[in-house]
Formats: sequence, C-alpha cells, structure tokens
Amino acid sequence: MDLGLAGRRALVTGAGKGIGRSTVQALQAAGASVVAVSRTRTDLDSLVRECPGVEPVCVDLGDWEATEKALGNVGPVDLLVNNAAVALLQPFLEVTKEACDTSFQIVAKSMIARGVPGAIVNVSSQASQRALTNHSVYCSTKSALDMLTKMMALELGPHKIRVNAVNPTVVMTPMGRTNWSDPHKAKVMLDRIPLGKFAEVENVVDTILFLLSDRSGMTTGSTVPVDGGFLAT
Repeated sequence: MDLGLAGRRALVTGAGKGIGRSTVQALQAAGASVVAVSRTRTDLDSLVRECPGVEPVCVDLGDWEATEKALGNVGPVDLLVNNAAVALLQPFLEVTKEACDTSFQIVAKSMIARGVPGAIVNVSSQASQRALTNHSVYCSTKSALDMLTKMMALELGPHKIRVNAVNPTVVMTPMGRTNWSDPHKAKVMLDRIPLGKFAEVENVVDTILFLLSDRSGMTTGSTVPVDGGFLAT
C-alpha cells in the first residue's frame, strides 16, 4: 500500500534507538526525507551509515535553549514523530523532579506557522490508561501526553495539522527488554494481554506510518492502542 509519504519531510525525535530508529528507517524507505534527532552522537553516526541521506541533529531535548538553537535551522517539516522518552521507574514516594523533566518532551511548535497540511504522532503508551507499580512518572506523563494530543488536535486542526498518539504495550526494544527482563514481572503483564505476547517494533512503526499518511486523513485527536488487547481487559 502506497502511503503517499514520498517527498514529505519528517522529523523524528528519539531517533537513535528502538522505535525512533526503526521509524526513521521506514520513513526513508517510504521516500520521505528525514531529520533524525538524538542526544547520542554515536547512535546518529551509525544511523547515517545505515541510511545515507538522513539529516542528523544531536541535541538533548531536555535542554530547551539548545533544542531551539539546534532545530531552528532544520527547515520546513511536514511530519513530526514525537518519540523521545525515557522510562524512569520509581515508586511514587521516590519520584524526582529530574525524572519528570526528562520524561516529558514535546517538539511541535514550529509546525504551526507554516500554514500547510501536516501530521504529528506522539508515542504514548498503554500506561497512560492503566496504573502500573513503580511507573508513577511514566504513567502520569504518558497520560498527560494523551490529553496534550487531543488539545493539539483541537487547536491545530484549523491549520490542517492532524495530531494522534500511538499507545503500545511493552515493545521489544532494548529498553523494553531491560525493564521487563524479570520472568515473573513479564508473566504478570502477559497474562493481561489477550494475544499473549509483547509488541515488536514493526507493529508500532506500521501504525505510526499509517497515522502520518493521508490514509488516516480523517483521524485526529485519537489514541491508537497497539497493545494486543491489554486495554480491552
């Protein structure tokens, strides 16, 4: 299926690893030109070797001044995948300010002024809608991201910019494998997933590409589960 992404310009945050990296690869394969944003230079260097033509931007999105400086000259962007995140798992009574600051990253403002159709996908989680032990920051920020997605859809819709979120279950990225490596912990989660398995990266990337494409032209303000049925139970 041709998603009509050829010739579009996309910016992907958190592009060095996992879902972000695979999204960059898939967008380029679909004919889009891609700006890849990561705070890790070695990840960007290896990505550019794999995908010649990708434009790397090395910046820590937790530093707003550096981000504005780094992204101020990237040029027009049609598609944004807001994927940058880190899973800092802490009990509620041990939540730190630093964890909140690091977890909540949004890069979208530059699309408002262009006045052309665009699409934004925020990478959220099933944790936005279910409480999970030791996930106070993660659940809270993902829940906020879901509502921000709806607010962005409401306010950017008149500018012909669609905004949606994708809400995966545990994804078998390096981060996912690390956080769910304990067999007992994994079984407790798998027992709540009707399909009985965690998501692969391509399951999430396929949904992101669909939401970026004109095939989802009447979809905005939605949170799309990629969770094997977890939220249905």
